[in-house]
Amino acid sequence: MLNLSNCQNVTHTGLSSLINGTEQLQQIILAYGSSVTSDLVKCLNAYSKLQSIKLDGCTVTWSGIKAMASLHSPVKELSLSKCLGLTDDGLSFLVQSHKDLRKLDITCCRKITYTSIDIITNSCTSLTSLRMESCSLVPKEAFVLIGARCSFLEELDATDNEIDDEGLKSISRCSKLSILKLGICSNISDEGLAKVGSSCSMLKEVDLYRSVAISDAGIAAIGDGCPALEMINIAYNDKITDNSLVSLSKCRMLKALEIRGCLGVSSIGLLAIAVGCKQLTVLDIKKCFNINDNGMLPLAQFSQNLKQINLSYCSVTDVGLVALASISRLQNMTILHLAGLTPNGLAAALLACRALTKVKLHASFRPLLPQSILGYMEAHGCVFHWRDKAFQKEMDPKGWKLHFGRSSSEVP
Repeated sequence: MLNLSNCQNVTHTGLSSLINGTEQLQQIILAYGSSVTSDLVKCLNAYSKLQSIKLDGCTVTWSGIKAMASLHSPVKELSLSKCLGLTDDGLSFLVQSHKDLRKLDITCCRKITYTSIDIITNSCTSLTSLRMESCSLVPKEAFVLIGARCSFLEELDATDNEIDDEGLKSISRCSKLSILKLGICSNISDEGLAKVGSSCSMLKEVDLYRSVAISDAGIAAIGDGCPALEMINIAYNDKITDNSLVSLSKCRMLKALEIRGCLGVSSIGLLAIAVGCKQLTVLDIKKCFNINDNGMLPLAQFSQNLKQINLSYCSVTDVGLVALASISRLQNMTILHLAGLTPNGLAAALLACRALTKVKLHASFRPLLPQSILGYMEAHGCVFHWRDKAFQKEMDPKGWKLHFGRSSSEVP
């Protein structure tokens, strides 16, 4: 493997010299480097074992596309995320020459349309991974083709796209699907998600971040039909209530749960998760204002595998935080804007958390905590991140997308 990411001044001359004689080359990464020209690609012609080419963020020329199409190696993975200059003509020409592709990343390729998806799904029927977040010109009808033609698909990232329930119903034919990302997909509803839940029992990761038409009924289908589920993100969906958490508590393998900004959930739902999902390691309950100390106590009792938690803006007090401190594996905590938290309670909790390596706190606590405690914890490997962010009010739903753009890992 050769990684030349961000090497914008490396031309075909340098690349040719560098890889000369490396007969075992299987993967090359040229992301965010110089323009992909025919001379650059021709350097790769002699490497018969080359299977993976990553060109994310590069400017792709038509001569470069033609040269890639002529490569003799059996390319199985092609990453073209955020490639400038990539159009339907170029992408279609390329995939028709590499029909054995297994993984294709066209994230943020905003010039491609239905035409590209039609040819991709018709040519590369053995695809196992298709990442196409924010392909804004691809219409909803194109997603029906994916399910109809790519039955071996294991991963689909359709974040921030026009996919609807008909597309989901088609994709549910992909019975090996294990990763499905549908964040910021406003056209999908419980109807389509229910079909996925009943047909894709191997799902391990589901992202429904800000897919605002999804409610408890859709999540119930996932809870009932996907026993292998390990991660789910349902952040900022106002139709989600404790009933969704009760449904997800059936997923005994669940390791990561993101319910940030779900105003309808409370400590009652979190109790169900704590009791049912004892493998839980990551929990984000930021801005779940109805979660209080009553939710922390069952976490302390049942969630002994918990390593990371974001409690910001919750209704947790000293009592709840000190209870959490009994979790022996807890390493990472974000604790911003807890109205019921005092310096004494925080200090007691910090001292009790023996495994902490990272803590995010509001800067206002820094002068109020004994410096001896901070020094002791830092000496034992804990890093403090002090934030001076003002209290954030809830944003108008109509304006969030312009403000944040797409990010399923929103800044804490």
